[in-house]
Amino acid sequence: MKILPRSAFGQTVLLLGVLLMINQVVSFISVSLYIIQPSTQQINELLAKQVRVVFIDIKDAELSPAMAEAFQRETGIGVYRERDAMQLGLQDAVFLEFRSSQMSELLDGPAEVRISQGEEYLFWIRPPQMPSLWVKIPLTGLEEANFSPLLLFLVILSVLSVAGGWIFVRQLNRPLQSLQHAAEEVGRGDFPEPLAEVGTSEIVAVTQAFNHMSKGIKQLEEDRNLLMAGISHDLRTPLTRIRLCSEMMSAEDDFLKEGIESDIDDMNSIIDQFIDYIRHDSKDKAEIAELNVLVEDVVQAETPTDRVVKFTGHQSPQLPLRYIAVKRAIANLIQNAIRYTDGKITVETGIEDKHNAYVSVSDEGSGIDEADIERLFQPFTQGDKARGTEGSGLGLAIIKRIVDTHGGSVVLRNIETGGLQAKIILPLKH
Repeated sequence: MKILPRSAFGQTVLLLGVLLMINQVVSFISVSLYIIQPSTQQINELLAKQVRVVFIDIKDAELSPAMAEAFQRETGIGVYRERDAMQLGLQDAVFLEFRSSQMSELLDGPAEVRISQGEEYLFWIRPPQMPSLWVKIPLTGLEEANFSPLLLFLVILSVLSVAGGWIFVRQLNRPLQSLQHAAEEVGRGDFPEPLAEVGTSEIVAVTQAFNHMSKGIKQLEEDRNLLMAGISHDLRTPLTRIRLCSEMMSAEDDFLKEGIESDIDDMNSIIDQFIDYIRHDSKDKAEIAELNVLVEDVVQAETPTDRVVKFTGHQSPQLPLRYIAVKRAIANLIQNAIRYTDGKITVETGIEDKHNAYVSVSDEGSGIDEADIERLFQPFTQGDKARGTEGSGLGLAIIKRIVDTHGGSVVLRNIETGGLQAKIILPLKH
């Protein structure tokens, strides 16, 4: 299982998120080192100076009440014995170990710092000059900060950054997605309209190259179709002339006449296969059709009077099909089975993996060599002697090409009990 995304979109969004997180961490560390820490140090030094001022003229443990009262009235700084300090809020103050250690260094002796917050923010300091007394120093502007606006701002900034990156990558990938779909259509034999040349300069260059390539392939396909149509026309004319001549042969030459007519039929069949291969019904549009009805029609049409082809239709799915092309592919499979075996032939339909429909044609022939299975799908390739060597070798190539246009696959396998199974697998959604 891969954790990191493989698409450019996912990788870009992940990169933006990681960079944003690093930026937040670096910003927090920078603020702590260069703003918060110096400010804290300055506050501690200020507090230490104020404590020194309080006890600048103290020579003994007794503090003049009059002086203490006057000092507090002028500065707000009060000096209290621990019992009085407890009543004024010391008991609710929070001990700060780090500030206490810093204050001890600044006052040259063991000091204790506590902080309490009520109507005002108070520092309570036990000075080393008089451990029996507590100095209360009020400070304004240091109330507990409400970080909700800051957190909200950071969240909004993060969301906007990721959303901006998502929009940017989406706009960047949209032409690539169109290019992908167009390439898949060209691979199936369809030629879409030229793609809009939008996006970055690199994407525009790729789109222009693809449009040029698609146009060239389409022209090549049209030239090939025209060439094949011309060849088939030129070949059928002399074949027809030969057939007419054979009809005028004498009765003594009937055996020769039958051979000539058989050869003419074979040549016409080969020409039809050539045309089927290059055409593959590219102009036939896919329509929603019921697979069982289609297969049943083909079985009835292709079953000879002296043979039996058993059809078993399971769940009857409806799926997008190029009707004529699929009928031709299934007919070719049934014809092959009839040609290569004298035994029982079974045709079956159904759904597998909840996403695909299938049509299988099974016979009781001799099967084929496992090493030849993939090779048989190549044009002009024939099977081994066990399956015969008739035809042009285009039958399976035509079937594969038709199935490929539907986004499906063709599977051949030898049956353990003997024979061959050919299965056409078609996606329910295309």
